[in-house]
Amino acid sequence: MYLRNYVFFVSTAVCASASHAQEIAYLPSAQHHRADITVVATGEPQPVDEVGQAVTVLTATDELQGPDLTRLLERAPGVTVTRNGGIGGFTGVFVRGASSEHLLVLIDGVRVADIASPGGGFDLGNLLMGEVERAELLRGSNSTVWGSKAMGGVLSLTTRVTDGASASVEYGGDEEVYANASLGIDRDSYMLSIGASHYDSEGFSAAASGNEPDGFRQTAVHGRGRAILTPGLELSFAGRFADGRLDIDGYPAPDYVFADTDEFQDTQEHSGRIGARFTGIDGLVLNAAISRARTERSLTDPSIDDAPYFTSSGTATRAELRGSYRLAQGTDLLFGIEQEWEDYRTGPAFGTEGEAEQRSAYGLIDFSQGGLHAALGARLDDHDRFGSEMSLGANLSYEFLPDWRVRASYGEGFKAPTLYQLLSDYGNAALQPERSRSYDVALEHGFRGAPVHAAVTVFRRDSRNLIDFVSCFGSTDPVCTDRPWGVYDNIGRARAEGLEIELGARIGRTLYTRAAYSYVKTEDRTAGSSFGGNTLARRPAHSLTASIDWKAPAGFKLGADVRLVGDSYDDRSNLVPLDGYAVTTLRASKDFGDRFELYGRIENLFDATYRTVAGYNTQGRAAYIGARIRM
Repeated sequence: MYLRNYVFFVSTAVCASASHAQEIAYLPSAQHHRADITVVATGEPQPVDEVGQAVTVLTATDELQGPDLTRLLERAPGVTVTRNGGIGGFTGVFVRGASSEHLLVLIDGVRVADIASPGGGFDLGNLLMGEVERAELLRGSNSTVWGSKAMGGVLSLTTRVTDGASASVEYGGDEEVYANASLGIDRDSYMLSIGASHYDSEGFSAAASGNEPDGFRQTAVHGRGRAILTPGLELSFAGRFADGRLDIDGYPAPDYVFADTDEFQDTQEHSGRIGARFTGIDGLVLNAAISRARTERSLTDPSIDDAPYFTSSGTATRAELRGSYRLAQGTDLLFGIEQEWEDYRTGPAFGTEGEAEQRSAYGLIDFSQGGLHAALGARLDDHDRFGSEMSLGANLSYEFLPDWRVRASYGEGFKAPTLYQLLSDYGNAALQPERSRSYDVALEHGFRGAPVHAAVTVFRRDSRNLIDFVSCFGSTDPVCTDRPWGVYDNIGRARAEGLEIELGARIGRTLYTRAAYSYVKTEDRTAGSSFGGNTLARRPAHSLTASIDWKAPAGFKLGADVRLVGDSYDDRSNLVPLDGYAVTTLRASKDFGDRFELYGRIENLFDATYRTVAGYNTQGRAAYIGARIRM
């Protein structure tokens, strides 16, 4: 039953520190090195060096080149990536050993999960680098601020804004062509920017045993705008559309083993957000927004029928009001109320459908005095299908010496069962949310991008009520009565703990080097399970990304990235090993004045053969060349 007249009020505070956005502009840049500002901790802008949680801000610089967004994300500690084949294939991002479906992903403030998919996550294979200007990654549970899905972390992506015009095109690899163009104007009182991209590649066989290339083609458009109507009122909007086709492999008769097929997947993604920001007296700030995200998919095997054999459509509409208020000098209250409506349809021709509604409220109190920043808080979510869920959290950051600080955080996370898990032919209406508790402590010097930066973080996350698919063969459980093939159930428990190290150094004006290392120990702790004590699937214990960039004379730039990943297992039983690997990328560029640039790179320089998912190919050595113009 929908609780349409239920009104939440939460007077306790939530887990994240924050400063008023208008304050940031007046703090001296030399005081706290304001080069890094984040919104992912609270939804309000704040300096990264005042955040008690583990947050990494990444900028999609031109030096990275190419369409592969994962090469940017892998520069953050605690991140590993799996991909089913080449670019465009399903791409999962695991943060500190959490499931990829436990990472909340936002694009320009819009939650972009695929509501109709079984796990309800976001496939990052459909988002390419040319659209992204900035990525903010919070590692650890933070449902206190962000609600459902923020069990493993929050990834907030911001699309590019152009002042003027720019365009780029590159060619290489497996007949890949990737083109981007953008046009915009950015002034103090208004901004309007629009960009478009097109990607087309013949690809390589997704199946490791195959020979037939599996290509990917996608066209995407994104735009953002804002206008300051009065000194205290600002309006904004953002929108994105992507349309892609991915060739996929399957399990053809008569052997039914993974091999080449003529199948393909069509995916359309729509997202948009309209918002207003009001700044009043006594430090009051209100942010109101309405957002909507929709994902449509279809799978077709033309060797059998020209009509799709599977279709899905998932839509999430969200209304929210967030705000902040100065209670006293150094003490701020942040608060918010939200409502979300979800709708999904699957089938052929949408044979199964369902919907859900969720209301939420949170509040947070942030205390700041000198070098100390601390926060404590709570959130209440009410879901019309499983009831209420409370999330708590706390964090602090303390600068005990200039440029030296310690930080610590405790966060709780939850993920509501997906509509597929609740209502499909394998659904279980009695499912409860998945839950997690995470802890971390860190010592940090400087900040990312500073002349010297170093950080060491230890962490742990315990997860329970994890939803898994259970066989109904021979079972007398009543839930299996009309579910002969199996059913979803809350049976899983898991733990992930480890260490993260970040190092960075800028040597003069020409050389910058950085490294991010992670040790993540994962354990299946499901009670009474034969898998108890096993390592979680596709979670390597060790990962390292190291890079170096050199600005050579006469406009030349040279750089290299090395990605090292340790051994893991592909399955829950730990019977299918995935060997560790090392991949090196070399890149170079040459500026011709301020407006034109030629660039190129070689990926997988030593032609390493490796797998991130058993049975799926990965790219071998490939070279690319491109050009970029700015006006």
